[in-house]
Amino acid sequence: MGSDPLYVGKLHSDVDKGDGSIKYILSGEGASSIFIIDENTGDIHATKRLDREEQAYYTLRAQALDRLTNKPVEPESEFVIKIQDINDNEPKFLDGPYTAGVPEMSPVGVIKTALPNMDREAKDQYLLVIQAKDMVGQNGGLSGTTSVTVTLTDVNDNPPRFPRRSYQYNVPESLPVASVVARIKAADADIGANAEMEYKIVDGDGFGIFKISVDKDSQEGIITIQKDLDFEAKTSYTLRIEAANRDADPRFLSLGPFSDTTTVKIIVEDVDEPPVFSSPLYPMEVSEATQVGNIIGTVAAHDPDSSNSPVRYSIDRNTDLERYFNIDANSGVITTAKSLDRETNAVHNITVLAMESQNPSQIGRGYVAITILDINDNAPEFAMDYETTVCENAQPGQVIQKISAVDKDEPSNGHQFYFSLTTDATNNHNFSLKDNKDNTASILTRRNGFRRQEQSVYYLPVFIVDSGSPSLSSTNTLTIRVCDCDADGVAQTCNAEAYVLPAGLSTGALIAILACVLTLLVLILLIVTMRRRKKEPLIFDEERDIRENIVRYDDEGGGEEDTEAFDMAALRNLNVLRDTKTRRDVTPEIQFLSRPTFKSIPDNVIFREFIWERLKEADIDPCAPPYDSLQTYAFEGNGSVAESLSSLDSISSNSDQNYDYLSDWGPRFKRLADMYGTGPESLYS
Repeated sequence: MGSDPLYVGKLHSDVDKGDGSIKYILSGEGASSIFIIDENTGDIHATKRLDREEQAYYTLRAQALDRLTNKPVEPESEFVIKIQDINDNEPKFLDGPYTAGVPEMSPVGVIKTALPNMDREAKDQYLLVIQAKDMVGQNGGLSGTTSVTVTLTDVNDNPPRFPRRSYQYNVPESLPVASVVARIKAADADIGANAEMEYKIVDGDGFGIFKISVDKDSQEGIITIQKDLDFEAKTSYTLRIEAANRDADPRFLSLGPFSDTTTVKIIVEDVDEPPVFSSPLYPMEVSEATQVGNIIGTVAAHDPDSSNSPVRYSIDRNTDLERYFNIDANSGVITTAKSLDRETNAVHNITVLAMESQNPSQIGRGYVAITILDINDNAPEFAMDYETTVCENAQPGQVIQKISAVDKDEPSNGHQFYFSLTTDATNNHNFSLKDNKDNTASILTRRNGFRRQEQSVYYLPVFIVDSGSPSLSSTNTLTIRVCDCDADGVAQTCNAEAYVLPAGLSTGALIAILACVLTLLVLILLIVTMRRRKKEPLIFDEERDIRENIVRYDDEGGGEEDTEAFDMAALRNLNVLRDTKTRRDVTPEIQFLSRPTFKSIPDNVIFREFIWERLKEADIDPCAPPYDSLQTYAFEGNGSVAESLSSLDSISSNSDQNYDYLSDWGPRFKRLADMYGTGPESLYS
């Protein structure tokens, strides 16, 4: 334990006389590092602290040598040094701290409970400190400690209990079925599966009206409606509800019943309800021959509230767009408003609205199905458009067509049609009719052979009578074409034009005739077109007229030349060469040279010469239209009431000049009004 070397033992040889001639050496495990030997005396010492728990023994070898010759004087010997244990390690708990769970109310065990009935609901966890001592607890021994946390696990030793003996809830009678009325919960001191409960209605007058179920998450009892409530029928309900644990522990049944009951009273509140019809659907029947204003049937509705407010009726016109029916607002009597037609609409499904007089917002809806009864008001007719043909080589008595009929009416006993030829066609020598007595008839030939060049189409009137009461009839015409047929009786061609052409007319001659007719038609169209063009004015629309005859100013200022219309400044300066402008009423193909200049002459001469020059230009222009046209050259003239207009730069917020009067001068000054007006769009014209 100390810092000085500890004497372990001594080695000695019998040949050692004590004169120092023998030398001792030590080898093996721990030699020189832990254990050293005095080579003269053979004493062995330990130089370091030894720990038995690390190494319990050491194996060493010793030898005695002659100091002079360094040769062994005895054989090498082996010995073992054992480390004696001392109490230098206290006891230790290998896996601490520990946790343990013990059911409450448990009997004795490895760790015994000090109390006979430990209750988890009072205290669910305990902390224990465990000490271990060695040397059987004697003095000088060492000890170690650890902690043990003991948790009391739950058992089902507590019954559910309602916190109140009675509950009361108010519910409106309009609450829909399956709605939640109330939530109640019984308290249970246990946890987990031991606190799971079941609820049921054990008594009361709400059986079949209400039901109760459990919310698995919150363990609440949820009361819902099973049927519609009616304040006028019953104003309150009383329910006796029981709550019980799902799984009871037999060990604790002696503590008392594991269930509890409470009373729930449900008060039904009155709500203003819409009128209710006595029947959800009113089926009615009426003949399509009924007169306008006749009564079809009656609907009835009443106010279910205690006030019993009077009811007024009307028809939802979205279900009767054609307004076939009317209803009396007070009595609910339904009458016809228009003539009915079963073939157009056989069933009318209408909605009748019943409205409370005192509260028009409360509207009930009833449904009426009106079936239109059929009468025989439609004559029979062919079932389809028949394309009937007869071969030129047909034999007498040959069936060429089988016909049938249809009728829009639907008699209760089914249709029965009777076919015959009209009186005028009965004695014809070409075709006959046979009634097959099965709502069909056959058309037969009466003579041998037909010729297209003689008659290519025959019209056969067929008389059809139905079996209605009274019966109706109609005459339908069957068109029969004569055709060229092959040996099997299949029609090849029914065209009769080839037989109409005169004999000897060749195909080339026919083509020449058609070409002449086409040429004449083209000439007639050209003549008509030219005449129409002569009647058209030179100027085609109002916009082109304005563009051609009104001076347009792209920029206002003195002396600037107009680049589109006839510039009046250029008229006053005739010494300036003017470029030839093309006419806008035609598309010219020849461009003329510029006209000669004029000397300065008075204004009236200027205008006369200008117009004369224009006249000559139109006379010699080969592209001008061959009719007179009127050209208007408008000139504002000197002394205009508009005076001199300033430049565009004058349009600003600082200008005190107002040109709004330009808009009153008519369409010829519209462009100027747009340019100089004060409107929001005038600055961008």
